Amino acid sequence: MTDRTMTESAPTIEMSAWSGRTDPEPDSLRWHQAIRPLDDLARPAGAALLGFACDAGVARNLGRPGAAGGPAALRRALAPLAWHRQGPAYDAGDIACEGDAMETAQARLAERVADLLGAGHLPIVLGGGHEVAFGSWSGLARHLEARYPDNRGDTVPRVGIINLDAHFDLRDPAHVRSSGTPFAQIADACQDRGWPFRYACLGVSRAANTRALFARATELGVLVREDREIDARRLDGIVRDLQRFMARCDHLYLTLDLDVLPAAEAPGVSAPAARGVPLALLEPLIEAVRDSGKLRLADLAELNPDFDIDNRTARAAARLIHQLTLDVR
Repeated sequence: MTDRTMTESAPTIEMSAWSGRTDPEPDSLRWHQAIRPLDDLARPAGAALLGFACDAGVARNLGRPGAAGGPAALRRALAPLAWHRQGPAYDAGDIACEGDAMETAQARLAERVADLLGAGHLPIVLGGGHEVAFGSWSGLARHLEARYPDNRGDTVPRVGIINLDAHFDLRDPAHVRSSGTPFAQIADACQDRGWPFRYACLGVSRAANTRALFARATELGVLVREDREIDARRLDGIVRDLQRFMARCDHLYLTLDLDVLPAAEAPGVSAPAARGVPLALLEPLIEAVRDSGKLRLADLAELNPDFDIDNRTARAAARLIHQLTLDVR
């Protein structure tokens, strides 16, 4: 466990985004009243929100830039929500990407995530493009390497990645690393370490992923559920599939690309979904992960306030964080 305080190289914490109404009744706290700056990693463990202000990966992937503004928009949307947590929550600041320096930003994110995990916090990273995933996972990997020093046989960590997304993001990183390559990069990193690659991608749009990507997912043994499969009638079965997947894992990393939601619910993303999976059907999946006791890290990606309408996307993302952190200590 680390007990170092924040240094000049650590993210800047700007608490001015946390504002909103207050209520006179007792026990009526909202997020903006309860959250505190994480100015010292020795604080009691809680949920730690860390921004990743970067859309270099989206630009490289020929998407709509603007996701660098996602962390600030998400904080503003989360601030007025009612506070129902039992444990504390902290704002750990932002990692900002300078220009196209995506890899540098990912490395800084990985370092900060590892620090937060070492201090016992649950990091929740606010994207940013989905290139955030490689930085998030790299931080978890760095943290786990210290706990599994032998790194062989039964002593390797069994990390399950659960991605709620319209896209596999398994493009070949040999061409260009972008928001479309993080899970291919993670698969390669797992192979280099001798770790199993356990990946579930739920909400995939067949119209938005080529046959080559579906073939790559099959080759890697990915648990795939398409958007058209996730409906109210089949939801219980999909939750059971997810629980079986989680049973084979010791640690879980949840990553949520907001373009998994229908465009009407999430217009402010790089690639709005023609169909998508409604928020009401995503929440039971997120709650299953939350309640597993194995969640170590989560992130949300692709919130682009430049294209949002009435803050719909930001509000949906805030609602998901609210659900994810309920009863998490």
